[in-house]
Amino acid sequence: MTFTLAELASRVGGEVHGDGGLRIEGVAPLEDATGAQLSFFSNRKYRRAFEATRAGAVVVGTAEAVPPGKTVLRSANPYLAFAKISTLFHPPIEPVPEVAPEAVVHPGAKIHPSAQVMPLATVAAGAEIGARTILFPGVHVGEHARIGEDCLVYPNVVIRERCVVGNRVILQPGCVIGSDGFGFALDMEGEGQGPRHYKFPQVGIVVVEDDVELGANTCVDRATLGVTRIGRGAKIDNLVQIAHNVQIGPLSILASQVGISGSTKLGMGVVAWGQVGVVGHLTIGDRAELKAQAGVAQDVEAGARVAGTPAKPDVQWARNAAVYDRLTEMRRELRELKKEVERLRAEKKDGT
Repeated sequence: MTFTLAELASRVGGEVHGDGGLRIEGVAPLEDATGAQLSFFSNRKYRRAFEATRAGAVVVGTAEAVPPGKTVLRSANPYLAFAKISTLFHPPIEPVPEVAPEAVVHPGAKIHPSAQVMPLATVAAGAEIGARTILFPGVHVGEHARIGEDCLVYPNVVIRERCVVGNRVILQPGCVIGSDGFGFALDMEGEGQGPRHYKFPQVGIVVVEDDVELGANTCVDRATLGVTRIGRGAKIDNLVQIAHNVQIGPLSILASQVGISGSTKLGMGVVAWGQVGVVGHLTIGDRAELKAQAGVAQDVEAGARVAGTPAKPDVQWARNAAVYDRLTEMRRELRELKKEVERLRAEKKDGT
């Protein structure tokens, strides 16, 4: 599959500066691209690679300075334009409508004729699989769970009983939807056997709305009662923990190793970067940003940006961090100043 550069520009609303008739056969990084490939540049750190690239053309911003002689495709949103072009060369997987003989499918399950169930996938009684959805090997779909249309469910994903997955959802390998929430009541008597942690039944479900992606080995716990919900269009990275009864708002982004404790509610478009930890029963407002390794123990207002542990407004945290790096020096100076003050007091006392 090849396209002229002009054809690609028309598909993404861009503008060619240079040879629009150049035939593009694929996409590649700046360092590796050949004359028949398209690359992408938007980060100043890679300026030298951009100047030295052998790529036939490069996607850049509308105001980007371009070395003489280079052909570029200018776009107001170069990252989005390049993503769309890359999709043309790497289209989504198409299902092969079949249920493999090696799959284990209960007679009471409902699988759309256009769906694909690969070998060693398991679909339990009452489960429903929507049109054009693909279940890879090792997937387990529990009793009465429902998966919508055009979903990709990669190897070893577990969707436990009664949980609901919407349309166009991507579940990366090993993620678990509907694992038990972490709920235990301390029983000092233990029915005569001594103290124990009594397991609180986790009888709710998880609802994953349309256009969500969940990363590898991410876990979404079922609600103790009611629903744990992942809102429409949310994108969740690998190794994220979402506890029981959490509500993740539409279009939110949670990056690597974020942990959200039980019953916390995230608004629309919340962003939480790597290793953020949020305690339970909080409200995080729309479009709030929780920066990497923030420890969030209080509600966060809509649009706020917080960082650090305990989390504070990011500007305040940055100022505090700058002071923190000087604490040893400041301590030494303080000791010296105290000595000087004591000396002056002694001199004044002697003088009187």
